[in-house]
Amino acid sequence: MIPHSLPPRASSLTESMRDIGYSLETAVADIIDNSIAAKATEVNIRFDFESSCPKLCVIDNGRAMSSDKLINAMRHGSMHPRMERAVDDLGRFGLGLKTASFSQCRRLTVVSSQKKRLNAATWDLDTVSDTDEWTLGILEPHEIGALPYIDELGATGTMVLWEKLDRLCASETPSIGILYEKIELVDRHLALVFHRFLAGEIKGKKLDIKLNGHKVEAFDPFCISNKATQLLPEEICRIQGHEVKIQPYILPHHSKLSPCEHDYYQTRSEFVGNQGVYVYRNNRLIAWGNWFRLVPKGESTKLARVRIDFPNALDELWTIDIKKSRAFPPQQIRDKLRQVLNRIVEQSTRVHIGRGKRLFDENSEPFWVRYAEHGGVHYSLNKDHPVISSYQQMLEPDQQRLFSEVLTVIEDSIPVEAIYSDYSMTPKSFDDSPVALDAEDIGRRLRLIYEILNAEKQIDSESFRKTINNLKPFCDYPQEIERVIKEKFHA
Repeated sequence: MIPHSLPPRASSLTESMRDIGYSLETAVADIIDNSIAAKATEVNIRFDFESSCPKLCVIDNGRAMSSDKLINAMRHGSMHPRMERAVDDLGRFGLGLKTASFSQCRRLTVVSSQKKRLNAATWDLDTVSDTDEWTLGILEPHEIGALPYIDELGATGTMVLWEKLDRLCASETPSIGILYEKIELVDRHLALVFHRFLAGEIKGKKLDIKLNGHKVEAFDPFCISNKATQLLPEEICRIQGHEVKIQPYILPHHSKLSPCEHDYYQTRSEFVGNQGVYVYRNNRLIAWGNWFRLVPKGESTKLARVRIDFPNALDELWTIDIKKSRAFPPQQIRDKLRQVLNRIVEQSTRVHIGRGKRLFDENSEPFWVRYAEHGGVHYSLNKDHPVISSYQQMLEPDQQRLFSEVLTVIEDSIPVEAIYSDYSMTPKSFDDSPVALDAEDIGRRLRLIYEILNAEKQIDSESFRKTINNLKPFCDYPQEIERVIKEKFHA
């Protein structure tokens, strides 16, 4: 066999690499990985989308690069994926800086400040396309001085500048509203992916990120600050001499959240929807919201979360992709995870339905009765409820039969699927009366119910109080109940 050198065509490969599948937020996160690897404690992101030439810049205060190291960092495939790395290195393929950047822009410039000595290099895809050569531009001092945001780079640190942002939006002239939405997506993504760094959970690795001057706040998907969150026993697997930690959580029922907490979680991550495994590589979130086909997503698991931590030494076993947005557990981890899930599914179910079940158990006179039979569940009106039975006794026999038929139609017409959908998305909204009622409305309705219950002059104040206290929304208005009792029974 005669060896024949056949390097890839620069123009074709660089254009093809733009379509690996990065979004704006995942691309920015990939750049911040490099800042963390460089021991940065501060990262400032500048997104200028109001000028005629939009640009994005990421500036950190981490370790700087010499000229040789900078040029090597700009090389495609600057590090072999199987090469042993530092334990806290977040890279793998030596492609992230380039592929993430080119997915969003056509001109990438990196400037590194080492004790105020600046080194800079630029990839311009238009130049590569025109020449079909891997031609990297090394910037002269006056060219560096003319770069936007260069004054914000400190004595030590690195600046990554994206220009020619040709993929910001599908349209050539994106609206300001769309661009603001993209900034919001970047903010939320970084708040989740780097939440352990932002919150200072990792000793010596506290990170502050600012986006256009706004500080990115950590978003904890496990709601650890809430006392009702359940921390289940941690499991540890050892693979090839390395530890993989599996930490299960059961999130609190939405009724245990403060209004502020609920709004925060609901608007940011669909609090009850993002169930699943959260995979962390060197404390950085890689993938989430997936049960890896071990259990189906559903009501029984909606409050369950499992955090898995693994080191970068096991990258190959987890099949990490270039974007660091996919990870699939090796068989040994899947086996252990299956055992963990068998325990937490039952616990999640108890937390989720426990409150509703207690409401039925504690209510001796429920308006609705739950039946479980023949493998199914259905709800029927309790026709023996004092309000229903008393009203029915007020009717003539023919009217009683018609009333009974009306109740049956109501039972058969419950919009179960719509209720389920709405409750799954916004459970907190079901806790409050859909219509604001004032004291006069409540009093009027209480007096009407009193007339129904007292049709045969047989009800006493305690029976009335007991019945009303089991009815929504009256149970939320104890003062009005007592006022009507005083008026009707103690006048």
